Amino acid sequence: MRARRQYIFIAAALAMSAGAALSAENDKGPQADGNAPPPAQPQSPAPPAAPKEPAPPPSVTIIGAREAHGVLGREVRSAANENMGRIVDVIVDRTGVVRAAVIDFGGFLGVGSRRIVVDWSALHFGRVANKSDSITLELTKEQVMAAPEYKEDTPIVVLGATGSLKPLQFDP
Repeated sequence: MRARRQYIFIAAALAMSAGAALSAENDKGPQADGNAPPPAQPQSPAPPAAPKEPAPPPSVTIIGAREAHGVLGREVRSAANENMGRIVDVIVDRTGVVRAAVIDFGGFLGVGSRRIVVDWSALHFGRVANKSDSITLELTKEQVMAAPEYKEDTPIVVLGATGSLKPLQFDP
């Protein structure tokens, strides 16, 4: 029995010394050979997600029915009441400022017509309450006939009234 007690005592002592050695090893941190695992970091719970603030309401502008109308498809006439064509497009610059209108000029039922570009300030929108009301162009029919044709993806030549148009310069 005595031998048995000694054996248990020795086993307990070895277990205690092994536990103490492991505890000291963990207190030192990783070994120089880099094989020891890093000490465990305490995990803190993730902060709660901040509630999303609702988007601000959009701004609202009310334009009276007699104050503004679309211009695409509107007839354009000269000051002498000559038919100058119809507005088929509007040209804006990079800042969103309206610069010119594309007018489908000449021809009959779309045959023989060509598109020209006129400065926005050369157009006058006096009465446009009805779709049948026309827009007045401050150019003569001869001036418009002499204007170069507008083609997409090419430099735009804009016909202005009395030389008032200033070219835009943008950095490439």
